[in-house]
Amino acid sequence: MLKEVRKKRAYEDIVAQIQDLITKGRLKRDDQLPNEKELSETFKVSRSTVREAILSLETMRLVERRQGDGTYVIATSEEVLVQPLATALFGEKDDLIDIFYLRKIIEPEVAQIAAGNAKAEEIEELEKILREQETDVIGGGQGVHIDSTFHHRLSRMAKNRVLERLSMVLMDLLSQTRDEYLQSEERRRISVKGHQLILDAIKSGNERAARQAMLKHLSDVEMVVFANRQKSKGKYQRKSD
Repeated sequence: MLKEVRKKRAYEDIVAQIQDLITKGRLKRDDQLPNEKELSETFKVSRSTVREAILSLETMRLVERRQGDGTYVIATSEEVLVQPLATALFGEKDDLIDIFYLRKIIEPEVAQIAAGNAKAEEIEELEKILREQETDVIGGGQGVHIDSTFHHRLSRMAKNRVLERLSMVLMDLLSQTRDEYLQSEERRRISVKGHQLILDAIKSGNERAARQAMLKHLSDVEMVVFANRQKSKGKYQRKSD
């Protein structure tokens, strides 16, 4: 029943090295990787091996190839650390109902703790993120990354690494979902409004209000997401008929 073990492939070593550099903060989000030829010479491997490594890193959502521009890091060191946890706890095909249920358990607690711990500079950072989200939504953008950033910063303010990582896992799962109903115009507007109410509660140091604002925000988003999900299913069924 046992089989001969396979030697580690060269591209896996490249993936491990780049992943390690991101984890240690030596490669940061938006940093550009050397081009294919340079990486091939550095690692002393063929260019096809480099391409295989980049493809693997893309699949892991650590880098992104931009047409005519190059390959860029799109993950932070925290996101790299949380990937094994995400893989162990959840799968991309987990039902959204289950994900939202868990969010409504964890994130109101995060908001409550953050309201009690928030420092002036952290509140300023949240205000800046919210302004960026408002500008992006007004301009017709989806605001996916900015939306996630707001929740990531909030979880960091709770000063609890376990809660922070769990929150990041949940947000990452939602960002991996490619269905359009997750990013409807109504959902984006509700997101901005909900974030503002959460921020107001945190600024006032009202922990109870912060918890309630987060719970309402998640419930409002959940209602829109599943309403749009049903619409999408209806459209698909009509097309299939």
